[in-house]
Amino acid sequence: MTIYKNIVVLTGAGISAESGIKTFRGDDGLWEGHRIEDVATPQAFALNPKLVHEFYNLRRRQLKEVTPNVAHEALANFEKDFDGNFLIVTQNVDDLHERAGSQNLIHMHGELLKARHIETYEVIKCEEDLSVESKYRPHIVWFGEMPFQMNEIEKALRECDLFISIGTSGQVYPAAGFVQMVPSNCRKVEFNIDQTSISNLFDEHIIGSAVTSVEKFLKSL
Repeated sequence: MTIYKNIVVLTGAGISAESGIKTFRGDDGLWEGHRIEDVATPQAFALNPKLVHEFYNLRRRQLKEVTPNVAHEALANFEKDFDGNFLIVTQNVDDLHERAGSQNLIHMHGELLKARHIETYEVIKCEEDLSVESKYRPHIVWFGEMPFQMNEIEKALRECDLFISIGTSGQVYPAAGFVQMVPSNCRKVEFNIDQTSISNLFDEHIIGSAVTSVEKFLKSL
């Protein structure tokens, strides 16, 4: 049996969707009825901060209605027992990994439950609605902005011997390119409900619900 020392797990919208969080990009390309350009860019916030705040306030409230699922819990439990380096890089802005107990975690696209001052860049915890008067913006990486902690992520990818991707579409970069950053001898496993545009880059593709497949896979390690 292979002994892994450096594991990196990338999680996307699919794992949170199984807890009931909406994947807010619809088949029509709209985000809960809004164009991406209207709610998820720095330009949108400059033009209509009220609309942007309303959009993220709604998502923040939704977090209170959902709980971590078996896949979140399986990752947290595996991390507790694993002797090597274990890092979760999530594209999700919810706090479900934290609530499940994950410790070594990077939110590359920001966090819904944090806000950033528009002048001083101070980051604070934020569980309530934000308004234009608050002088804070959502602590979210919008389109056109650089994801957080990329140097740390890339270092972990270069050193990992097992790369796991769970519930990510393979369409949003730079995350979609992570599988190509790992060493050539790294085992690469993709979990998704369907094939993705980058499935051919993985050694294994496990189709189905993360809730039913992730825990079983981790136990096999």
